[in-house]
Amino acid sequence: MVRALVVALALVALALLPCAVALLITHVDEVAERMWRAVRRGYRRTRARVADYRVLRGTTEDPAPVMAGPPIEQLATDLRRLGRQRVGIAMRSPLWFAAVQRAYDDRLQQACRALGVEEHLDALEGVDREIERVRVEGELQATGLVLSSVDSDRRQDHR
Repeated sequence: MVRALVVALALVALALLPCAVALLITHVDEVAERMWRAVRRGYRRTRARVADYRVLRGTTEDPAPVMAGPPIEQLATDLRRLGRQRVGIAMRSPLWFAAVQRAYDDRLQQACRALGVEEHLDALEGVDREIERVRVEGELQATGLVLSSVDSDRRQDHR
């Protein structure tokens, strides 16, 4: 009797295992995204507090400008590489696509800071974020940043 109960429980556990794994995988991605947003919100709040403190002290100017982040050439290279991955390897899995998209958006934001282009990628989601991404890409290209490898190939052909 006990063996039959153990065997029945083992079969039920074996049957539910794929469902449990699928549930775990889908929730891990959501939890990671929420944690990432919380970290960014905390960073923005800290920056706002520092700015408020500077206003109270009467020193609103930043100390000597320091080049934060990688050089613009490296950002352009990363954006071209990630752009190719967005339409290639990242399409294999939603998890890969989300990771490549996050990295692409991060590099877009760094390029915007380096070139003084205004962007609102963090504040938007869904289709609005896609539209903002296209707008930001256009603004960056207007400043002379080459984002697609096709453009650089054309320039090489016309030499």
